[in-house]
Amino acid sequence: MRRQAVFVKIIYAIAFLMLLSSCQLTAPAPSSSGIDQALHNESGVGKGKIAGDGTLPEATGIELLQPVRPIVLGFSQLGSESEWRMANTNSVKEAAKEAGIELLFENAEQSQEKQFEAIRSFIRQKVDVIAVAPVVHSGWDEILTEVKQAGIPLIIADRSVDVGDSSLYVTHIGADLYEEGRKAGKYLVDKMRDAVETIQIVELRGTEGSSPSIQRGQGFRDIVLKQPNYKIMASVDADFTFERGKEVMGTLLEQYGDEMDVLFAQNDDMALGAIEAIEEYGLRPGVDIVIISVDGTRRAFMKLAEGKINCIVECNPLLGPNIMQAVQELVAGRTLPKRIVPQESVYTEQMAKKEIPFRKY
Repeated sequence: MRRQAVFVKIIYAIAFLMLLSSCQLTAPAPSSSGIDQALHNESGVGKGKIAGDGTLPEATGIELLQPVRPIVLGFSQLGSESEWRMANTNSVKEAAKEAGIELLFENAEQSQEKQFEAIRSFIRQKVDVIAVAPVVHSGWDEILTEVKQAGIPLIIADRSVDVGDSSLYVTHIGADLYEEGRKAGKYLVDKMRDAVETIQIVELRGTEGSSPSIQRGQGFRDIVLKQPNYKIMASVDADFTFERGKEVMGTLLEQYGDEMDVLFAQNDDMALGAIEAIEEYGLRPGVDIVIISVDGTRRAFMKLAEGKINCIVECNPLLGPNIMQAVQELVAGRTLPKRIVPQESVYTEQMAKKEIPFRKY
């Protein structure tokens, strides 16, 4: 009986071991959907990192990929002709760094041909997005067609372009330059509303053929030339620079002298150069000659606070965050509006002292 009891126990033990082994052999394999959910590729599907220590068991045969690369933006800046432009460049660089976007930056130094070279370089490097601040308004159809054929979305930044097919770019981020000219004209008409004599105006334009020069000038004329006693005596290119602003204004003063009532400078740097020329000529800027400028740099605001500039129409250079947001939206496959305009204001002498501490450029 004792032997029989031992034998029965052995039989039960063997049966238990066999049952345990059977359970291990028939246990279901991990669901492939669980791995699929843990992995992703650059578009968010397929391959990627596993949670934990980042390793995969060799038996799975699944390759571990490197982390997804950053977005690459090729940016063609038109130059460094003014404080506004340098602030614009810094804004783009800082915003790209903050957004984790790899920025390929090329400065064309006022050459459209150099911009073409930079854009073709971006195409060869297969960047994700191209952004261009165009030096002049026209001549862009062919190069932008090359960008479109390469399948790279393109953003126009700051200045606009004149192209036959607006689908050649995705969006234009920048000021309403025509409206800036209208704002300058409206200020002048309001300031001189009681004048009965002829108002003699000189204009310092920017780079010849550039959209700010064209559009600001047209907006200004569409307001002031409706007034019967307003006359533009001279309109001269001064390249958006301090040096040329001073030089051209000196020449105009020699020609027109005390006949001049108003200076409309299409940017602050030209206005600041003109102020030096006016003072050297022996007149008082802001008093003997009303001065209206466009941009809103800190140095110009200081002259506005001193009464040497009468009005500044703001043109915001800090477009970097807008551009980087647009880049990220495009890479994510979202649709953008064709026109994105930043908020801008008009500043007079009374507002200047309060505003100076807040100027970031």
